[in-house]
Amino acid sequence: MLQTRFDLTQKDIPGQWYNIAADFPEPMAPPLHPGTREPVGPEALLAIFPEALVHQEASTERHIAIPDEVREILALWRPTPLFRAVRLEKLLDTPAHIYYKYEGVSPAGSHKPNTAVPQVWYNKQEGVKHIATETGAGQWGSSVAFACKLMGLDCKVWMVKVSYHQKPYRRMLMETYDAKVYSSPSDQTAFGRSILEKDPHCAGSLGIAISEAIEATVTTPGTKYSLGSVLNHVCLHQTVIGQEAIAQMELAGEYPDIVIGCAGGGSNFAGIAFPFLQQKIRDKRPTRIVAVEPSACPTLTRGELRYDFGDMAKMTPLMMMYTLGSDFMPPSIHAGGLRYHGMAPTVSHALKLGLIEATAVKQREVFSASATFARTEGLLPAPESGHAIAAAIREALAAREEGRKKVIVFNMSGHGMLDLAAYEAYFDGDLQDV
Repeated sequence: MLQTRFDLTQKDIPGQWYNIAADFPEPMAPPLHPGTREPVGPEALLAIFPEALVHQEASTERHIAIPDEVREILALWRPTPLFRAVRLEKLLDTPAHIYYKYEGVSPAGSHKPNTAVPQVWYNKQEGVKHIATETGAGQWGSSVAFACKLMGLDCKVWMVKVSYHQKPYRRMLMETYDAKVYSSPSDQTAFGRSILEKDPHCAGSLGIAISEAIEATVTTPGTKYSLGSVLNHVCLHQTVIGQEAIAQMELAGEYPDIVIGCAGGGSNFAGIAFPFLQQKIRDKRPTRIVAVEPSACPTLTRGELRYDFGDMAKMTPLMMMYTLGSDFMPPSIHAGGLRYHGMAPTVSHALKLGLIEATAVKQREVFSASATFARTEGLLPAPESGHAIAAAIREALAAREEGRKKVIVFNMSGHGMLDLAAYEAYFDGDLQDV
């Protein structure tokens, strides 16, 4: 009988995070001060992040040890399983072998706790009492709320307004973990109030929510900010995904021709891709590594590579990244976690160097692929993960047309059990391509 699940044990949880900055053939551009536009060092981030995370942000060490206490918490759900999607392969009548790394088994239902737990842990070590953050679809906010509750820190979350109303159960999950959740733009911050004054019906964006959370951080004593994507230390923490996937592919006796991850801010994609990218750089493996984004927010495929702010209020340092502009207001698509104007500098640098490629998918194709996956493999994907599934199906059908086997691995970054309203809209024909 064909083996379809490839399991590691708790002792196989990675003991180190992998830092792609150590292996780039060209160094990354430094961040710039928002006022002077001069290069700034990591000390510029100390007002909002704990010192340990600031050190990781600037590090070029190849490996950074995961604290034992963090690994013990990660062991609540890690290692996550790797499956082969044989029923999907059969439906597609493809010679391709399709594997997926399933991150939906975490307490919050996505990959986000992989970085929420260490971020909150480092904050606690430095005596921080309160965490402020933002969330798009609610997966990040749920993960920070979960980590804060485990470690006894207070948590406030600014949730993008369109998702606040589209995904009430994610908000309820955050509140179950004892977090305070605000619809962003909110009346809790000066920046939120300024947005509402101009547009009382503003649907919100991650750029706005980030600005509100940072404002709350710098104006509230004992508070630090926690970010769920984009920055180097966040992508670093997610590399447990790809490291496990490499070991599991060895158990399967195969190596991927194509590695796929959805991309909004970049952390989920980086988590699955960067360990494979290390092998591509070091061992000259010809693996194609594909970032998949929504056509409605096509940062990598239609954005510019330039310095830009990470937030709409222009409070963050400027980062060299692919961007649609910090003032860009994404359409109200259901993949709320991918509605971000910019892209992680590490992911952007990898695309600039030609080490990865990018593609964009429309919303209806995403939900069609997600429904097909659920009807064959039984798991309901989050809309964000559906982008990776859509790209994997494209590649599997291309393999069928070419008449040759391809090994495809994608990251299914979370389940869609709290996104059923989006599926209802799709099945009712109310979901539009943007």
